[in-house]
Amino acid sequence: MRLFAALFPDAEALRELERAVRPLRTPPGDGAGRLRWTPVAGWHLTLAFYGEVPDELVPTLRGRLAAVAAARPGCTLRLAGGGRFGDRALWAGVEGDTGELTALAAAARDTGRALGLLPDARPEYVPHLTVALTGRRAPAALAPYAERLAGFAGRPWPARELVLVRSETSPEGSHYATEASWPLAGGRPG
Repeated sequence: MRLFAALFPDAEALRELERAVRPLRTPPGDGAGRLRWTPVAGWHLTLAFYGEVPDELVPTLRGRLAAVAAARPGCTLRLAGGGRFGDRALWAGVEGDTGELTALAAAARDTGRALGLLPDARPEYVPHLTVALTGRRAPAALAPYAERLAGFAGRPWPARELVLVRSETSPEGSHYATEASWPLAGGRPG
C-alpha cells in the first residue's frame, strides 16, 4: 500500500485557507482550467512519503512512527503565504514552530530510510500544503497564483497528532485514509 506520514491542520485553519484559495480557482485569463485543485478534505502537510510499502513492513513502520510521535512535542503552526515548485505545484506556506515541524519531518523520513523506504539522498524539507498541481503536458504559469496567496495569513493551530496515511488511487483521483495516528508528546489528538 502507498503510505505517507503527515499532519492535518484543524478545521478552522482549513476553512481559512479554502476562503483564500476559492477566488484563485476561477481567475480571469489563462491557466485555471489546467490546474488540478487538491480536495480540501485531503489537505495536509506531508512529512515523509514512503511510496509502496510491503504489507510485512507496515507493523514495523507503525511501531517506529509511534515512537517518533512519543518523542516529539506538539507544535503551533499557521498556514501563511504561498509559493510554488516551478510550474508543477502551488502551495500555501507554513509559519510558527517550523523548526519542530522540520525535526518531526526528519524523524519520519529517517524512519522510512531505516526501513529502506526512502532513498538516502533527499531534497530539503519545505513545509507546505499543496493546493493545486499542473499537468505535465499542459503546465500553467503558477507565479501569479503564488503572488495572490502571498498575503494570506491564517490563525495559529496546534499540531498534536502524527498520522500515517494510506493513499488510494482511482479514476476519480487520489483518496486518503488514516492507517494509524498517534498523539505527539505533550499533545492530545484533536
